[in-house]
Amino acid sequence: MEDPNGLLAVGGDLAPERLLNAYSSGIFPWYSDGEPILWWSPAPRAVLFPAELHIPRSLKKRIRQQPFKVTINRAFAKVVSQCAAPRAQQSETWISAEMEAAYLRLHKLGYAHSVECWQDDKLVGGLYGVLIGKLFCGESMFSHANDASKIALVSLLTEFKLNTIEMVDIQMMSDHLEKLGAREISRSEYKQQLNIMVG
Repeated sequence: MEDPNGLLAVGGDLAPERLLNAYSSGIFPWYSDGEPILWWSPAPRAVLFPAELHIPRSLKKRIRQQPFKVTINRAFAKVVSQCAAPRAQQSETWISAEMEAAYLRLHKLGYAHSVECWQDDKLVGGLYGVLIGKLFCGESMFSHANDASKIALVSLLTEFKLNTIEMVDIQMMSDHLEKLGAREISRSEYKQQLNIMVG
């Protein structure tokens, strides 16, 4: 099956092998708790190339002030848990306990990674995603302090890099990611990039 919004399949499980095969094919799970697992590949696709990263002047100034201690893979489970918490004016989240467990398994296998922003030893922002080859599939981010999630993303691409990242798949565009240089590409271009990044 395939619909105009990018829904490709329904069902299956979140076993590591299935998830890695899905990400390698440009497909990701996204569903609400209580629903069957839904597998998506939207078009156009929002991506961010590190070479095209744009850091606005105000954010550069904020980064120079070093408002946070930034770490990588120090608190993966906490980052996922914070991302899973319902946001303001939301009663539920798409990151179910089943999803949390699945990404924790990928983290233990060395595929899923997190970036954390700390303020006085308190976790105030971060992101997590899955790294396959040169592709980082960004899953979710959260922020409890101004610019924390943005600084986490900038740090991922400038400080940590995970040695290999050449494209971040952010799945669907948001205003603040667009301001950082993210753009939408067609399905055909995405597949071409996927072949390069994943091999």
